[in-house]
Amino acid sequence: MINIYTDGACKGNPGPGGWGALIIDGDEKKEIYGGESNTTNNRMEIMAVIMALKYVNSHNEITVFTDSKYVQKGINDWIMKWKVNGWRTSNKKEVKNKDLWVQLDTLNAQISVNWMWIKGHSDHPENDRADFLANQGVGMKTESL
Repeated sequence: MINIYTDGACKGNPGPGGWGALIIDGDEKKEIYGGESNTTNNRMEIMAVIMALKYVNSHNEITVFTDSKYVQKGINDWIMKWKVNGWRTSNKKEVKNKDLWVQLDTLNAQISVNWMWIKGHSDHPENDRADFLANQGVGMKTESL
């Protein structure tokens, strides 16, 4: 089983942002992070998960822990309706961050992922580490994995 803790950060919204992920596979830990010069916090939250799942590229059981309700509800509750509605919300507006949601949906379909929400900034050591990594990535140019 692989546990992934992800977070996004943004200095201004929009502004320079970063994403980070702590990947725990048994006794092994891997930290990855990156960022963009002009982005939003929600984009960085999604990007953290995308980059972690690309890095893992595994069919093992994976649990993603996110402190983003946007990511957790988006992937578990909203995405099916968005796809049925041609990537439009219930208000008929185009889904924000569609490019990233499409990538995440593809990865989610290929890998067995359990999605868990955890409260951010609540002294959870792994979530705190993901937050630290996201802040390390603020403003960096993310290279694709």
